[in-house]
Amino acid sequence: MLRAFGELTVPSRLLVVNQFGVNLGFYLVLPFLATYMGDLGYAAATIGLVLALRNLSQQGLFLIGGSAADRIGCRPVIILGCAVRIVAFGLFVVVDSLPGLIAAAVLTGLAGAFFNPAVRAYLMHEAGDRRAEVFSVFNVFGNAGALLGPLLGAALLAVDFRLVAAVAAAVFTLLTVAQLFALPARPVEPQERGLIGSWGEVVGNRRFLLFALGGAGYFSLFNQLYLAFPVEAQRVTGVAGAVSAVFVVSTVVGIAAQVRITAWCRAHWSEGRSMAVGLVLMGAGFVPIGIAAPFVATAPPGQWTADGLLAVTPVLLGTVVFAVGQAMTNPFSLSLLPTVGSTRLAGTYYGWFYLVSAIVVAVTTPAVGALFDRFGDGPGRWLPFAVLLGIGLAGGAVIAWMQRTGRLAPRPVTAP
Repeated sequence: MLRAFGELTVPSRLLVVNQFGVNLGFYLVLPFLATYMGDLGYAAATIGLVLALRNLSQQGLFLIGGSAADRIGCRPVIILGCAVRIVAFGLFVVVDSLPGLIAAAVLTGLAGAFFNPAVRAYLMHEAGDRRAEVFSVFNVFGNAGALLGPLLGAALLAVDFRLVAAVAAAVFTLLTVAQLFALPARPVEPQERGLIGSWGEVVGNRRFLLFALGGAGYFSLFNQLYLAFPVEAQRVTGVAGAVSAVFVVSTVVGIAAQVRITAWCRAHWSEGRSMAVGLVLMGAGFVPIGIAAPFVATAPPGQWTADGLLAVTPVLLGTVVFAVGQAMTNPFSLSLLPTVGSTRLAGTYYGWFYLVSAIVVAVTTPAVGALFDRFGDGPGRWLPFAVLLGIGLAGGAVIAWMQRTGRLAPRPVTAP
């Protein structure tokens, strides 16, 4: 891991360290938002809607952030995104009404829509032919922040959720200031086409659109770290701290195994096959939960018990499988994106990729939440987890077909 980090360029090192801070601040709040809203009396479908709106505002507006990064440069867009997230988490400190929570969630997503595609476009240009390896290190640092965030958040949550949000806002304040002084600017590549012309190029790229549909399965499943996993973990144990256990398990797997998994896949499989298998594994992570869920009733609120530990075991086992699939899928999806798109419009292609994913997530996340509400403790509790398995299988099948038919291979660059 240290060797891989040492091989990065100086700006890449700065951005992967920055990603640690970004995830630290983000995961201070988001893992506990569903629980907080539940304590306020909101139904699971409403919570799913708020989470989907956050995701839609982020991934749906990645197109704007990515296009801006291509035209005005990555650095100012990254800084703007961090500044907006200060405002977003500040709102969580002062509001608890549904409109206020929606506004805070949407601003949280909007901030990510600015800095996420800009950071990835910056790293893509810096990485050259080692994109998967660079994004692998990037994920490790992100996972480290995602590990510490829920742990610190759980400790602060014992005081108040508003304190959690205030600390997250302070973290992003520090990040914004640091990037203003330390992040070097990259030259902006001239764009031969206008904004609409660039978007038209993307929309006309059929293999990219197919890839985006397959890759959308990753985000539909990843979003369940904020809904299905925490809801089920707390349901079967009656302990809010079970939410932290899910995030600790998933991030420890990412930190400990991400670079090794990427290296193994690189040595043995193609990028497309690695991504396809990863999507299937992410879906398979819901199998043990779906099998056990109909037989485990909702536990009353309380402390950890032996029965609670036994009941949460399928959730944690599924989390491990899910995390391994995530570690396989993410670096190679980001590495393949410029191949099915272009390096010249890297930010724009990232934006469209996340827009397609956001539309899919906006449908699947409230639907899964509604299934949880509908079936409760009944025998049909397995159904939402079966749907999530199907999403993983479908996404993996699309990417596997593209790999077999040569649609993930680089193609000659032609003049625009």
